Amino acid sequence: MQYVSGKILTEKGFKKGYLGFTDNIIIETGNKNPPKKPICKGLIVPTFVNCHTHIGDSFIRNKKIDFPKNLEELVAPPEGLKHRMLKNASDEEIIEGMKNSIDVMKETGTSVFCDFRENGLKGIDLLNYALNGKNISSIILSRPKKMAYNKNEIASILKKSSGIGLSSISDWEFSELIKISDQVKKAGKLFAIHASERVREDIDKILDLKPDFLVHMVYASESDLIRVKESNIPIVLCYRSNVFFNLLPDIKLMKNVGVTLVLGTDNAMLNTPNILDEISYIKNHTKEFTIEELINMITVEPRKALNLKYSILGPNSPADFVVLDKKCLKTLYISVNK
Repeated sequence: MQYVSGKILTEKGFKKGYLGFTDNIIIETGNKNPPKKPICKGLIVPTFVNCHTHIGDSFIRNKKIDFPKNLEELVAPPEGLKHRMLKNASDEEIIEGMKNSIDVMKETGTSVFCDFRENGLKGIDLLNYALNGKNISSIILSRPKKMAYNKNEIASILKKSSGIGLSSISDWEFSELIKISDQVKKAGKLFAIHASERVREDIDKILDLKPDFLVHMVYASESDLIRVKESNIPIVLCYRSNVFFNLLPDIKLMKNVGVTLVLGTDNAMLNTPNILDEISYIKNHTKEFTIEELINMITVEPRKALNLKYSILGPNSPADFVVLDKKCLKTLYISVNK
């Protein structure tokens, strides 16, 4: 049996102790020193969940391009630079980029990522091809190939994905969004949408779509956030991406209101999908959250938000954990239950 020791993330916060594990199962825990020398010491936390990615555009990161810092010019569908480049890229180029991003996530402790998939059924197929042979779970939230409702297309998409993830109500005819949301909910799948990212959007319309979670909410007012909290809808923060576009979500207000917050890395063409880089950036550039709060945003809270199974790190639970350096939050050891 192998051991790791340090501070273990529990339901009551970090507690000093150790884990003993073998064959990908945790066998024992204790609050003193382990029976033999541990293989690693640090912060012991569940594997990570990256709640918002677009890894289809990973290949763009390696191209020497000066990206416009105007959100609409770069990423807004259907004519943003990103979407034009995706349209002109080969399948092989897109898949290779996705594989590289998947490897980055695996190597840094992410075991689940939620990807907003572009390009309809083909987009789903490309991601599934990239995932082949990779020991990582994906929640695929696809979208129609065109920005219009087609009942048969949505039905086909939902058969092959976890649900639908759309850009924003500003990009769509709202009546089309209602039809999509209704069909997704009847199928028992997830519906999510970017909200109030570049302008404040009508919170009543957003909530009428019955989203399972929202992404960004940069321009949300206090009353908007209160409505979201009362509706028990989590918000995915993608802080580095927002800062790139000179957008600053009011995280102090979000925290004070008490809305559930989880983290994502957003477009892979801008940032590698290492969720630890996201919490390090927030830690170094803001003062609103403790390390424990940030780690909860990439471990416990996203599992609740995405209705994933979650086991406390204890005897007989899967040995799905990461050991982090307590000072710099670098990954020291990863155990993933295969």
